[in-house]
Amino acid sequence: MAALPIKFQEKFNLTTAGILPASIGFNSCTLESDHFVCVRQTAEGSTSPEVIIVNLKNNNNVTRRPIKADSAIMHWSKEIIALKAGGKTLQIFDLAQKAKLKSATMNEDVVFWKWFSETTLGLVTDTAVYHWNIFDPAQAAPAKVFDRNNNLAGCQIINYRVADDEKWSVVVGISQQQGRVVGGMQLYSKDRGISQAIEGHAAAFGTLRMEDAPTDTKLFTFANRTATGAKLHIVEVDHTAPNPVFQKKAVDIYFPAEATNDFPVAMQVSKKYKVIYLVTKYGFIHLYDLETGTTIFMNRISSDTIFTTASDEEGTGVVGVNRKGQVLFVSIDDATIIPYLLQSSENAELAYKLASRASLPGADQLYQQRFDQLLAVGDYQQAAKTAANSPQGFLRTPQTIEKFKAIPQQGGQLSVILQYFGMLLDKGKLNQHETLELARPVLQQDRKHLLEKWMKEGKLGCSEQLGDLVRTKDAALAQLIYQEAGASQKVIAAMAESGNFDAILPYSKSVGYTPDYNALVQHVVRMNPDKGAEFATALAKEDSNLLDIERTVDIFQSQGMVQQATAFLLDVLGGNLPEQGHLQTRLLEMNLMNAPQVADAILTNQMFSHYDRPRIAQLCENAGLFALALDHYENPADIKRCVVQSDKINEEFLSAYFGKLTVELALECLDEMLKVNIRQNLQVVINIAKKYSDLFGPNRIIDLLEKYRTAEGLYFYLGGIVNISEDNDVTFKYIEAATKMGQLQEVERVCRESNFYDPEKVKNFLKEQRLTEQLPLIIVCDRFNFVHDLVLYLYKNQAFKSIEVYVQRVNPARTPGVIAGLLDVDCDENIIKNLLSSVSPQSIPIDELVQEVESRNRLKLLLPFLEATLAAGNQQQAVYNALAKIYIDSNSNPEAFLKSNDQYDTLTVGKYCEKRDPNLAFIAYSKGQNDLELISITNENAMFKAQARYLLDRADPEIWEYVLSENNIHRRSLVDQIISTAVPESQDPEKVSIAVKAFIDADMPVELIELLEKIILEPSTFSDNANLQNLLMLTACKSDRGRVANYIQQLNAYSPEDIAQQCVEVGMFEEAFLIHKKAGDHLSAANVLVDHVVSIDRAQEYADQVDLPEVWSKVGKAQLDGLRVSDAIESYIKAQDPSNNLEVIETATHAGKDEDLIKYLRMSRKTLREPAIDTALAFAFARTSQLPELEEFLRSANVANIEESGDKAYAEGYHEAAKLFFTSISNWAKLATTLVHLEDYQGAVECARKANSVKVWKQVNETCVAKKEFKLAQICGLNLIVHAEELADLVKQYERNGYFDELIQLLEAGLGLERVSKVHMGVFTELGIALSKYHPDRVMEHLRIFWGRINIPKMLKACEEAHLWPELVFLYQHYDEFDNAALAMMERASDAWEHHTFKDTVIKVANLEIYYRALNFYLQEQPSLITDLLQALTPRIDVNRVVRMFEKSDNIPLIKPFLQAVQPQNKRAVNDAINDLLIEEEDYKTLRDSVEQYDNYEAVALAQRLEKHDLVFFRQIAASIYRKNKRWEKSIALSKQDKLYKDAIETAAISARQETVVELLNYFVDIGSKECYVGMLYSCYDLIPLHTVMELSWRHNLTDFTMPFMINFMSQQAATIEELKRDNEARKEREKSERKEEETGPILGGSRLMLTQGGVQPQLTGGYGGMNGGFGGFR
Repeated sequence: MAALPIKFQEKFNLTTAGILPASIGFNSCTLESDHFVCVRQTAEGSTSPEVIIVNLKNNNNVTRRPIKADSAIMHWSKEIIALKAGGKTLQIFDLAQKAKLKSATMNEDVVFWKWFSETTLGLVTDTAVYHWNIFDPAQAAPAKVFDRNNNLAGCQIINYRVADDEKWSVVVGISQQQGRVVGGMQLYSKDRGISQAIEGHAAAFGTLRMEDAPTDTKLFTFANRTATGAKLHIVEVDHTAPNPVFQKKAVDIYFPAEATNDFPVAMQVSKKYKVIYLVTKYGFIHLYDLETGTTIFMNRISSDTIFTTASDEEGTGVVGVNRKGQVLFVSIDDATIIPYLLQSSENAELAYKLASRASLPGADQLYQQRFDQLLAVGDYQQAAKTAANSPQGFLRTPQTIEKFKAIPQQGGQLSVILQYFGMLLDKGKLNQHETLELARPVLQQDRKHLLEKWMKEGKLGCSEQLGDLVRTKDAALAQLIYQEAGASQKVIAAMAESGNFDAILPYSKSVGYTPDYNALVQHVVRMNPDKGAEFATALAKEDSNLLDIERTVDIFQSQGMVQQATAFLLDVLGGNLPEQGHLQTRLLEMNLMNAPQVADAILTNQMFSHYDRPRIAQLCENAGLFALALDHYENPADIKRCVVQSDKINEEFLSAYFGKLTVELALECLDEMLKVNIRQNLQVVINIAKKYSDLFGPNRIIDLLEKYRTAEGLYFYLGGIVNISEDNDVTFKYIEAATKMGQLQEVERVCRESNFYDPEKVKNFLKEQRLTEQLPLIIVCDRFNFVHDLVLYLYKNQAFKSIEVYVQRVNPARTPGVIAGLLDVDCDENIIKNLLSSVSPQSIPIDELVQEVESRNRLKLLLPFLEATLAAGNQQQAVYNALAKIYIDSNSNPEAFLKSNDQYDTLTVGKYCEKRDPNLAFIAYSKGQNDLELISITNENAMFKAQARYLLDRADPEIWEYVLSENNIHRRSLVDQIISTAVPESQDPEKVSIAVKAFIDADMPVELIELLEKIILEPSTFSDNANLQNLLMLTACKSDRGRVANYIQQLNAYSPEDIAQQCVEVGMFEEAFLIHKKAGDHLSAANVLVDHVVSIDRAQEYADQVDLPEVWSKVGKAQLDGLRVSDAIESYIKAQDPSNNLEVIETATHAGKDEDLIKYLRMSRKTLREPAIDTALAFAFARTSQLPELEEFLRSANVANIEESGDKAYAEGYHEAAKLFFTSISNWAKLATTLVHLEDYQGAVECARKANSVKVWKQVNETCVAKKEFKLAQICGLNLIVHAEELADLVKQYERNGYFDELIQLLEAGLGLERVSKVHMGVFTELGIALSKYHPDRVMEHLRIFWGRINIPKMLKACEEAHLWPELVFLYQHYDEFDNAALAMMERASDAWEHHTFKDTVIKVANLEIYYRALNFYLQEQPSLITDLLQALTPRIDVNRVVRMFEKSDNIPLIKPFLQAVQPQNKRAVNDAINDLLIEEEDYKTLRDSVEQYDNYEAVALAQRLEKHDLVFFRQIAASIYRKNKRWEKSIALSKQDKLYKDAIETAAISARQETVVELLNYFVDIGSKECYVGMLYSCYDLIPLHTVMELSWRHNLTDFTMPFMINFMSQQAATIEELKRDNEARKEREKSERKEEETGPILGGSRLMLTQGGVQPQLTGGYGGMNGGFGGFR
């Protein structure tokens, strides 16, 4: 039987990554491609959800991220994750870049989504389908594509597929109908914009190239299982001419008999094989041919449901995930599929097409037979097609081509060979032989364009022979062919011939070929200088070692190509390296002599820093580049010589340059510049001085400029710094210089704006200068308040015009001071008046002016000015104040002015009038409402009537409060005037009420009553005012209660409710009762009796009098509050009032008045049907043990809360009544609890089973345990332990009562529930913990069976507390806590350690430090096994650290096998340790091998140690080490010491040092060792000079021994001379030929390109070193 046609493998198991089985499902586990599996889960014991990503293409790397989302899907191949939260919020993140790509919020929930291409997501909602291109910046949110059909309503969407061209889409959903799963699909066409409803479970799109079709056919395939059968359908969509029409296929899908409920869940189409993979729910896989629908294979690959699938990246198979977490991959097996199909003759044609389609082996014989048959019958076209489509092209051979070429051409048709080539071109790329055979006739027909076309399409198999063939027709095309064929030599030759030099370097680099670039550059420079420079630059940039830089520069300079040489060197020297200093100097010299502007640019850009600076500085100066010379000079004399040439140096540079000099040198340079040519350099000096003023110091610069007496320089220098300087002297010097220069405007500006000068000094200087324009002096005096001095100075000098300028233009606000000064000097009043009239009044501070003049008793002087000011429309208050004062003093009708004018300051004028006329002061104060001043003046002058009228008219509560204060000694006098005069005169209720309120606020009840009786009891406008009557009664209540009763009878306009309430508040209950009774408010009257008089008996009598229901209700409430329950119930019955039923029920129940309560409740039920009433009645029956009445009540219609009543009866111990309650409502849970109290345990368990409530099971269990009914308790417990949250309390209950065995029995019985339902992890865990506490001997057995179902961290803690060390190690190992397992075994070695287990565990630990702890542990406990442990740890251990560890403990011999095993790593510590060990063991053979094979050790130290060893073998090794480290003399000396002459000869030969060889040769001659002499001649043949050998031979008579050497030398010399002759003759012939063909030669002239032939190999010469032994090697 042939092997299976598929390859099947498990790529990964999700459970090994810690993924919980519950998280492996359709809703939480997604698979979009064969790159990533994405799982959402919340780990046990954690509240934070996480997303786990398994990278199947990166060694199954697992990534965990704390992400909370409803759904997460990974991109096909990139680390991009799409997240959905809340059903509507979508976010896309790039995990690699840690960036959010996009986010959007949908209007409706997304029920399914997936990636359908590398860029786009498909989203399905309840109503529509959307597409979202994640990488399109223009698409911010998903775009709607089409609406969902009604056939998908109520379906669970399980897939969404889109064709590659995105013109067709299909949504797949399933639903449960009539006991089976029904599939529904919606097929949508984008071009047509229409949908079609189809019944089906799985679907996919694919393409197929049909026979003789020019383009692919688009196919849609879907599978469906109905109640009657299952079908696979394959149909064509979007048919395009001239493709043949695809015939629709519908084939049966086979389902085994046992898979009655199985149905297709996924479908993928292989792009490579054109095979349909169909996966079913029960784990079966079906393979169908896409073209014919033929069944290829069917088998079961998983016993669990495969809930998600995807195609692999190569398009060969399908990957899926099942419920167990297995990630499975299925694909066609290339090696077995064709043989498998050929087992059945029916599948021969399928095998034939599949082998061709996917280039599969196994059908070669079939193709060969068909090819031969077609040739035999003359069907050459089909034969050509067969050969072209043969699998793996096994028929595409030269023999096939020859067969087709031999077939004669039919008339009017293409030859068979051209038809064959046409088929091959349609299929793909030709091989090299086919290309050559096709190219020959094409070129013969001069149809080169066809080759170019096929070349662009990548259909030619290029070869060097093809390039040679094409080169005669088209060199450029030939170059492309050479490149494709990898013929580097010919590619470069073609590039050089065509002048395409730019492409040579990139191509050489890409193919790794290196021609002779120096010669090539020389040739290119000769041919094209510019291209030569570019080429050389490109080479130097690529690798400076490719060119000789010096030689290249020489080439350029020899051609006079300074510009090209400069460009080349600039590119080469771009790194600015120290070793390039001479080249930098050469570059700068070259340009300073030939192109100074280029050198200027190079130096200005600071491109180089390692050239000869003094040399370049001198050249710069000679070239007139003084700025650059300054940059390079360091000698002060050189600097001064250059710096004075300021006219030839850029001023900006010169300014910046001075910033680099020291202060002293900079000042010396400035001095030199002024001394040499002050006219030329002054401006530059000033600019530099201004820029570095802070650095040089202003005083030093001023001294320098004053040294050359240049006031102009001082002016311009100080002008540049005065605005920023804070030095008083600088400002003064500038004022002084500006004055001398006649720049008075600048003097004026500085005096006005600067704050940094001595005003006294400047004032005196300006006075001394006696300027024609006094404005600077005026400004200084004005700013610094020298006004008096200024006025005296100007008055003294009769500069009245300047005074006018000052007050008019400079500072009119100083006018009062100027007037005061003029008055002080007794100036003429006319002058002062004229001066005042010349100034705008708006700019003069009138107050200050009046103050100054008034203080000098000259106020009348201002009257004309003030009147003129007022006439001009000036409304300043100060003007009116001054006029008022003048009118008052002159008694010019001041009352009319004060009353009619509103512009003056009443406070100021009032104060002015107080001592002159109080009435005028009252007028002013009352006009300005200056209350305090008015009160003060009226009190002082006993003007209480005026004050009272003012207060009433003012109506200001604050003023009333002030005057009615107890501190006012005039209060009584004022009150009398208010009561007797002000209030009776007033007709304004508002003002009167404010006055009354003021009396109230002042707490003056007696005065208030007087006032109110005055205006209420006596006839007045306010007699019937309700508010005033209320106020009178309220005041009387507070201060004179005896009057209240009289007021009640006399007054009728007051408010009874408010007054009664006030009476109650002050304790006047009887008055309140009288008010309510007079007003006919019986309920309120009863309230007063009940609530305040507190006389229930009087209230009951009053109720009898009025006999009103509401009064009886009030009395009943009072009686109820007084716990007179029976009387209260009687009152409520009289009132027929059930409204207060809740309180009555509560009070009567607490008082035990159940019989009275039953009467009340029956009365209440007549009008009310409230749950509270019926509930209380039922419970009253229960409390009075009227169980028959209770039972009858429960059977009748009622609205009682029976469950509440039952709960209450249960709580108070009326269990029989509770039983009736719970039975009537079938509340099994509470009935069970009740039966427990009635000790009916069996019944309680039965009720608990009916209730099926955790709480009930828990209560019944607790009771059964307490009563030791363990069987019944176990029944309850089994129903509890299935709930993880209840398990812990249940265990604590059993343990608390000491029922340990019963607990274990219960938990073990719980394991049996596995057959019925899934038992959670907690049961297995708690059983393990219980066993660890009470039966530790059974723990290991339990762990071995159920370790996969246990909460291992919790069990670890239990085992540790119980000291169960083997069990602890077992758990650590199965929890992948190998670090802790290893530590536990070491810490508890006597109980838990076992060598093989430990070795298997320790190699898996993550913390490498445990390795070294383990080594220490074994060193102490198990030294004999340490080598075995080291062997296991070798791949991950730090060998050097291990060696140091064992060296420190002096246990190196113990690990010798380990050291020998790791010595191939060639680590120094290991080599040193082994060498030391071998020296101690005197194992010279092994030591020799060690030092020869591994060279990483301290060679000299080891050799020095070995040369002192007693054994000659070790000294020989020392000599070998010296030789290996090129210490030839030391090695030879040691060999000579031990007479190891052979070693000495070998060392000398290896050294290749002539002096060493000659010295050793002389030594052998001296000691007379002729054998060693001959050996030296043989071994060191190339190193011994001939004259030395001849001399020694002659002097020591060694001619016979020397003769073989001489013969060989002379023979070699003769052969060399002969070879040189031949080479010389050949060279002459070659040069002769080159001269003839120089113009036509490719590059350098010769038969071949030097680029391609490479350098000439040196002639090898023979010698002693090349012989293999004996004298037979001489020739």
